[in-house]
Amino acid sequence: MPSVEAVNQSDDGLHRHTSPDALDSQSKLPHSVTHGMRSASNSWFPMGMREGWSQWWRKAPAAAAEHKVLSCIPYLREAPTQRQTGNAASAPNSPTATDSLQTADPTQSGDEAINSNDDPYGPRRWRSRMVELSGKNRALNEFSVERLNETVDQNLVILHGYGAGLGFFYKNFEPLSRAKGWQLYALDMLGMGRSTRPPFKIKATDRQEAITEAENWFIDALEEWRVKRKIDRFTLMGHSMGGYLATAYALKYPGRLNKLILVSPVGVPENPYAVNEAMPAPSESTTGGNDNGSSLNGRQPDSAGPPRPRLGRFITYLWDANVSPFSFIRWSGPLGPRLVSGWTSRRFAHLPADEAAALHDYTYSIFRLRGSGEYALTYLLAPGAFARSPLINRIQGLGRQVIRPNSPAAMPHSSSNSTPGIPTPSAGLPNEARSQNENGMPVVFMYGDHDWMDVAGGFAAKEKLDEAKRQALKNATAEQRQADNGSAKVIIIKNAGHHLYLEGDKEFNKIVLEEMEDVRRREAKRQS
Repeated sequence: MPSVEAVNQSDDGLHRHTSPDALDSQSKLPHSVTHGMRSASNSWFPMGMREGWSQWWRKAPAAAAEHKVLSCIPYLREAPTQRQTGNAASAPNSPTATDSLQTADPTQSGDEAINSNDDPYGPRRWRSRMVELSGKNRALNEFSVERLNETVDQNLVILHGYGAGLGFFYKNFEPLSRAKGWQLYALDMLGMGRSTRPPFKIKATDRQEAITEAENWFIDALEEWRVKRKIDRFTLMGHSMGGYLATAYALKYPGRLNKLILVSPVGVPENPYAVNEAMPAPSESTTGGNDNGSSLNGRQPDSAGPPRPRLGRFITYLWDANVSPFSFIRWSGPLGPRLVSGWTSRRFAHLPADEAAALHDYTYSIFRLRGSGEYALTYLLAPGAFARSPLINRIQGLGRQVIRPNSPAAMPHSSSNSTPGIPTPSAGLPNEARSQNENGMPVVFMYGDHDWMDVAGGFAAKEKLDEAKRQALKNATAEQRQADNGSAKVIIIKNAGHHLYLEGDKEFNKIVLEEMEDVRRREAKRQS
């Protein structure tokens, strides 16, 4: 694998973008995150004790915090907010908790919409909905933007990263929804944000089956959402763990994506320790009723194999024990807002004070909610954030699989268990009558130039995708070559880190709009 320095000197597949606004921001002083906070440079946890206690005591509902963030969107004076989840303000772990989000409250409104009729880029309809899925306590929080008086022929779906929520993309919704003919959807993944938080439990005992079961917990919910929305094909963009799961979705459900945009995806490169590290036992999975991922039984991982990444022993121990990092927020009571301020004061320091404050409140409001999907972390990643089943070892399958109507194509190590609400394979039809091959798929990797995620993994993945295309077209006809849509590229945003969609939002939005226009051209060609 080439070094970062080496690949940065190559122009092959590399696209660099520098925003003038990003350069100007270097001279700006950081804002405090909320009133009463000291500058992040003066304290690890800049929020004062009094302010922290006050925020903990208020227990602002997650719905109100999300509403405040989304109301920062230009041309949207009051953001619509479904009220079936996160609308109450009781303690998340009390017996009478109503804001734990374990279930949705059907007595409240689950569909709210607002039209921006005086919008210079509209009119547009902004909508917040709770989408019920099959099974018990399974529903996704959805925020969408639709251009009125236009025919929608393309859809962009956005997935957030680990423990985050759709509100983090508030700087992207308005610019990206200017594209004609597009409808935007942002989803809180199952068990995160304001989606319901059913108990997360892994039943598989085999290592690979446990990884697949954890992936399926999220991506089967996404597929069921697609079916309910009657969307045939769409463009999928995922950040960090959302990028990892977006790739897993594309591999399990071939033929559904027009393009895959991976924004600083986790889990691409391979690490020998992560691949061989012991997995949590099924009995150590969380049931969602208690506030930890395991019983902290002192199980020691296998000492054989490659050395561990250089992490603190205590951190590694907690990771192996499947203790969620958000458990500390919930356990810490009135110290929770201060702990969160240590991250938000640095992450959002470049933003205007009111927006940074809204994001801090939003972050704390979802971090402190009942644990659920967060417990998948230790099944998908080993300490050091390396994937247990690295994408680099399976990414060559993107766009090169067999499509079977109304069913997921077979993928390596795929689970045989079906999820309620997802169509099953057609029976009684010959294979040639119900199967066809994918013709490649465009894949875009995006990183910040000071991203902690390994950009070299993106370049290595690009090489594997390019090689897969060469092999697929080795004996292809001229017509097959012309019909192939496979491509891969790596884009690096200057003056941005892991959250490049927020830190370099102007240039990020410009690039994504270009990729969306590319989808329209490709789809017009495919359908002609």
